[in-house]
Amino acid sequence: MKGLNKITCCLLAALLMPCAGHAENQQYGANFNNADIRQFVEIVGQHLGKTILIDPSVQGTISVRSNDTFSQQEYYQFFLSILDLYGYSVITLDNGFLKVVRSANVKTSPGMIADSSRPGAGDELVTRIVPLENVPARDLAPLLRQMMDGGSVGNVVHYEPSNVLILTGRASTINKLIEVIKRVDVIGTEKQQIIHLEYASAEDLAEILNQLISESHGKSQMPALLSAKIVADKRTNSLIISGPEKARQRIASLLKSLDVEESEEGNTRVYYLKYAKATNLVEVLTGVSEKLKDEKGNSRKPSSTSAMDNVAITADEQTNSLVITADQSVQEKLATVIARLDIRRAQVLVEAIIVEVQDGNELNLGVQWANKNVGAQQFTNTGLPIFNAAQGVADYKKNGGITSANPAWDMFSAYNGMAAGFFNGDWGVLLTALASNNKNDILATPSIVTLDNKLASFNVGQDVPVLSGSQTTSGDNVFNTVERKTVGTKLKVTPQVNEGDAVLLEIEQEVSSVDSSSNSTLGPTFNTRTIQNAVLVKTGETVVLGGLLDDFSKEQVSKVPLLGDIPLVGQLFRYTSTERAKRNLMVFIRPTIIRDDDVYRSLSKEKYTRYRQEQQQRIDGKSKALVGSEDLPVLDENTFNSHTPAPSAR
Repeated sequence: MKGLNKITCCLLAALLMPCAGHAENQQYGANFNNADIRQFVEIVGQHLGKTILIDPSVQGTISVRSNDTFSQQEYYQFFLSILDLYGYSVITLDNGFLKVVRSANVKTSPGMIADSSRPGAGDELVTRIVPLENVPARDLAPLLRQMMDGGSVGNVVHYEPSNVLILTGRASTINKLIEVIKRVDVIGTEKQQIIHLEYASAEDLAEILNQLISESHGKSQMPALLSAKIVADKRTNSLIISGPEKARQRIASLLKSLDVEESEEGNTRVYYLKYAKATNLVEVLTGVSEKLKDEKGNSRKPSSTSAMDNVAITADEQTNSLVITADQSVQEKLATVIARLDIRRAQVLVEAIIVEVQDGNELNLGVQWANKNVGAQQFTNTGLPIFNAAQGVADYKKNGGITSANPAWDMFSAYNGMAAGFFNGDWGVLLTALASNNKNDILATPSIVTLDNKLASFNVGQDVPVLSGSQTTSGDNVFNTVERKTVGTKLKVTPQVNEGDAVLLEIEQEVSSVDSSSNSTLGPTFNTRTIQNAVLVKTGETVVLGGLLDDFSKEQVSKVPLLGDIPLVGQLFRYTSTERAKRNLMVFIRPTIIRDDDVYRSLSKEKYTRYRQEQQQRIDGKSKALVGSEDLPVLDENTFNSHTPAPSAR
C-alpha cells in the first residue's frame, strides 16, 4: 500500500506539470512527496527525453516542492541539485547516456571530457585537462585542491612530464578553477639589468649573491618568482640580473659595496706543510695561480689593476713551508688546493717470493786411440788428448811426478772424472768417463715498504769484476780496465693505490748469478732472469707475475767413420756426450696498503716477532754446544710493547 502511494504521488506530480506545443518552450514543475528516488529519475528522464542508467546502489526516497516552473535546462540543473543533496551524481557518458551513481564513486567512474567549447554547467560532472605554460603544475595543484568544494566529488591531479592539470568535479566548480588558473599562469613582469664590475670578479660575486638569495628563500619561504636571478658574464666581467624591480634595486645597492678595490696590506701568508714536500708543491701552485690570474685578468677592465698581478710562491726547505704573496681571493683558492694536496699518503708493503729451481745431468764417455809412428790421435775435443796424457805419464816416470812446469799439469788439474789408458808397442788407448748431477734451488723473499707512487728498490748480491778493456803501453806494460757487475736478487717496484683498495704495481724483477761452468778467457758468464710487468692487485692478495720453464737437452757423438758404426765393437771408436738441464723460475707478489700507524705497527710487530723467534732458536742451539758461554745478542722482546724508543740489542 505504501509503494502504491509513492507511485500515485509521482504520477500526480507529473500530471500537474503544464505542457506546451514545443519541447524547447516546455515548462516543468517539481512537486514530490516521499517519492522513490528511482521513480523520480525515470520521470525526469522521460521529460528530458534522455536515457538514464541507474546504479544498483541508488536507493531511497526524496521529497521536494517548488512553486516555480523551469525550462528544460533549468529543470535538468534542478534534477542534478536534488540528487546532489541526497549524495548522488550524474555522469554523462560518451554515447550521450546519463548514469546516476553515488558521489563517492565519481572519481573512479568515467565522465564527460569538457573543454572551452563545451565546458558544462551547474552540477554536471566534467573532467578538464588544462595545460600550463608558465607555472609548474606540481606547485599549483595543492592550491586548487583547497579551492574544491567540501564534498568528495572533486579531484585535482598534476602530470609533470607535460606540465598539465587534470580537474574532475562539478562543472560550476571546475569553471571557477579555470578562471583562477588563467590569472595565475602568466609571465612575470621581470626585466633584465646589466651591471659592469670594475674590481671584483663577476663569477665570484654571482656565486656569493646566489647563495645569499638561496638562504633567504630557505628561511622566509619566499616564492621564487619574487626573487632575482643572477648570471655572470665572464667575458665582460658583468652581472646580468633578472627579476622584479625592487629585487634588482637591492642587488645593485649591494654590488656598490662589494665592487671595491682590494687592500694590498697583509696579503702574505706562510703555510706549514704536514705531509707534502714544499718544493714539490711550488710548481703546482704556480700553475694554479697563473690560471687564476689569467681568468681574473680577462674579466677586468684593461685600465684596472690589482694586487693579484704580483703572485709569488716560495718554498722554505728547512721548515717545509710555503710563503705565498697574493690577494685575498687567490689566497683562499690556493689554501684550498694546499689543504687537498697536503694529506697523508698511503704506503704499500710489497712482499715477493722468488723461486728458481735448476736440475741438470751430464754424462761423457769415450775411447781415444793413438799411433806412435803415424802421430795421429782421435777426438781431441774431449779436453784430455791422449798424446798430452802420454807426455804426462812419461814425465811422471822420468821425474817421479808431474810438476807445474810441465804443460800436462794444467790438463790433468782441470779434468774431472776418470781417465785410464795404456801403451803397447806403437799403439795407445785412453778411456775417459765423467757423470755429473747438478741441482740448485734459489729461494728469496724480499719485502719493501714505499709511499704511494714512489719508486722503491731492493738489491741483495755481489759485485763481480769484469774485464772490459786492455791496453799495452810502449814499455810493454799492460793496463786492464775492470768494471763491476752486480749479481743477485734485484726488485724495483712503484705502487699506485687506486679506488677500491686496488694497487697498480709496476715491477722490475731480476735474478742473476755467475755461471760456474764457464771457463771463457774473455770473462765470466752471467745467468740472468728478468721480469718487467705491471699488474693490478687487490690489497692482501697474492698473485703470480710470471713463470719461465727452460728445458735443455744436448747429445753429441764423435766417432771413426765405419768403425764407429759396428755393433758393440763400434763403442771403442766413438765418444758420446749427453747433457740435460731444466730451469724453472716463478715470482709471486703480495701488496698490502698501509693507511695509518696502527696497521704499520701491527705489520712491523709481526715480522719483528717472527725474526726474533728464529734468532732465539739458533741461539738456543748454539748455547747447548758452548757450555759456559756468555749471553749471545738477541732482539729485545719489549720493543713493540710500548711506544717509547726501543733499547739497543743486548
